[in-house]
Amino acid sequence: MVFEPTEEMVEQARELPPGLCDRCLGRRFAKVQAATNEERGRAVRAAIEAAGERSEPADLCPLCDGIFDELEGMVRAALRKIGDREFKTFLVGSRQDPATVELERRLGFPEHLKNEVNREIGKRLEALTGKPVDWDNPDITILVDARFASVEVQVAPLYLYGRYRKYDRTIPQTRWPCRCRGKGCRFCNGTGKMYATSVEELVAGPIMRAAGGTGHALHGMGREDIDARMLGSGRPFVVEIEAPLRRGLDPGGLERTINAEAAGRMEVLGLRPSGLKEVRELKASRAVKTYVVQVAFDPPVPGEKLKLLEKMFTGAQVEQRTPERVSHRRADLERTRKVLEFRVEGPDRFRITGEAGLYIKELVHGDGGRTRPNVQEALGVRCSVVSLDVVEMGGRSDGQGV
Repeated sequence: MVFEPTEEMVEQARELPPGLCDRCLGRRFAKVQAATNEERGRAVRAAIEAAGERSEPADLCPLCDGIFDELEGMVRAALRKIGDREFKTFLVGSRQDPATVELERRLGFPEHLKNEVNREIGKRLEALTGKPVDWDNPDITILVDARFASVEVQVAPLYLYGRYRKYDRTIPQTRWPCRCRGKGCRFCNGTGKMYATSVEELVAGPIMRAAGGTGHALHGMGREDIDARMLGSGRPFVVEIEAPLRRGLDPGGLERTINAEAAGRMEVLGLRPSGLKEVRELKASRAVKTYVVQVAFDPPVPGEKLKLLEKMFTGAQVEQRTPERVSHRRADLERTRKVLEFRVEGPDRFRITGEAGLYIKELVHGDGGRTRPNVQEALGVRCSVVSLDVVEMGGRSDGQGV
């Protein structure tokens, strides 16, 4: 179908700045009939000249500055920067001179310059790479600066979901930088870290080697204390690998490698591909947790008196001020959390299920009155937490499940 401009279009074209290239002239009438902008521009120009008027494109288009003559070079530049990086999908984006955007708006252009630049580069890259455009979650994004005909490539992170069990009571969930900011000092023995390793590093190390990434982060559904074990079905997490060179990884093989190298300190299970959406869902989850806590009493407490705690604390609303032990890094707030179940499993052992955010250690010893009610006040004896384990992460605090 041949594009046929109307008299109204021709009249509108006469009001545009002189010297526009065919593409920019055609963009003034974009989305009219099935044609390219270049075809529309040529047809409008021919109609103006048929009326006996001159309509010649300038050596350098006053609107696009000849950007369309640079397309092939920008495509080659994008391919060089992508190199041998693995990707399944891509997206092209571009920056445009704000003055050009404003001029196009005033002239009534239905399509901006950047839209056509994105589309034309995208078509060429699709043909050369065989990879499709993805508007929502591209593996790589090619950013074009139309002002300088420059190209940069942004690489989306690689995400893997799993659950971890932690058996070592001496490692934190994530990297714990020293206050020296990694420079090394006497407090961290020159390592730049307060702890030699972490769950994050044990998980991310093998994945980094396989993916060729530049950095990593671990997003967990909450976290346990360093001296607490994480047992049961494990804590859900998503590990993020920055700027990966390779994406076609074997989750099962990585899982085996991680567990072998962790040597019993922790293990992962259920490793699979994930995405940013799951990270957000994980962070927003409010999971119910069950703990087993071993307690030392001074003086000892008879078993029949301990059993009274079950009725006293099951279903109890607990007021907790931010614990003293974490007040240096968390806001000093007061929270109300519910104990869903409190069971006495032995002369020094409790099994406690609580809402997300319930501090179990403080529920036991009271934290100097910052948590009430608490076991120490209820029994009238000194209570000290000997060990704490997270044994299950079940449904969410609103009862809807994880």
